[in-house]
Amino acid sequence: MSIADTFRTVLLASALMATALGPTSVHAQQATDIQLTYSNGQFQPSNLSAPAEKPLSLRLKNLDAKAMEFESKSLRVEKVVAAKSEAIINVRALKSGRYEFYDDFNEKARGALNVQ
Repeated sequence: MSIADTFRTVLLASALMATALGPTSVHAQQATDIQLTYSNGQFQPSNLSAPAEKPLSLRLKNLDAKAMEFESKSLRVEKVVAAKSEAIINVRALKSGRYEFYDDFNEKARGALNVQ
């Protein structure tokens, strides 16, 4: 077998693998981006909406001078966000429903994610 034949065989095998793996990557879901701000001890907006059965990427900006902890038992998430910083919280695809969250350092700061 010549080098050209070997190259063609490798190229054909690569093309067949790409075709076989193609449908798997098509089914991967793109995360829905959601923006949330924490300022003056409150979430803004305090009510969020998101589509059902789709993963979420929640970008949380803490504008306050002290740390806060985003917590949600129903979302199964907790994340400390330092003062004057931002964090990204990745959430699995969710069924329709209402998912409440709060600042564990300030339980008066509450919000909800409505998934439809």
